[in-house]
Amino acid sequence: MPNRFPMQFMAAAVAGAAILLASCASTTIQSTWVDPSFAGGPFKKVFVMGLARDVTSRRVFEDIMVARLQAAGVQAVPAYQYMAEDAQVPEPVFEAAVAKSGADAVLMTRLLGIDTQISASTVMVPGPVMGPGFGPGWGGPGWWGAYNQWWAVPQVTTYQIATAETTLYDASTRRIVWTATSQTFNPQSVQREAPGLADQVIAALRARNLLPAAA
Repeated sequence: MPNRFPMQFMAAAVAGAAILLASCASTTIQSTWVDPSFAGGPFKKVFVMGLARDVTSRRVFEDIMVARLQAAGVQAVPAYQYMAEDAQVPEPVFEAAVAKSGADAVLMTRLLGIDTQISASTVMVPGPVMGPGFGPGWGGPGWWGAYNQWWAVPQVTTYQIATAETTLYDASTRRIVWTATSQTFNPQSVQREAPGLADQVIAALRARNLLPAAA
């Protein structure tokens, strides 16, 4: 019977750690590059395009990115409103769509890949308190029992990292002005992760004076 307690504590510790890791989904920008020769000011209107084979994912992403930009006071339009084809289009068609939108910048995002990684570690968890110890103490029958019963628990966690690349182009010159790679921990869906990516991108572009400052 006493041997059941350590296993119960171990199971609880591992389950708790898994829940904690699963709840920590977040997106961070890992690296950026900006054209040192670019001398233009903030772009006024952004043409947003998600590069994905899945039409639904592309349109959901574009809508979310546009909504975040607009909420930040930046004019933006989704590419799908100006491009009837959902597949890859010829360059002249793309250029015509950008021109028709009136945008002076193009923001493209594409998923580079999703990697599955494994992390192994050891955590210490409190085990069962056995014996009277030195008498009643804090939170248990005795402080020595509580002090003495800690267990090393092996913990193996599997998680995923999604890497994306976001690039800003000057619509007038078609040149790259800014590009960045980002990583998202344990991605769930485009609907859930796109807002975090959008906020990171907007903040980074504003820091470079490539988007208008917040009103």
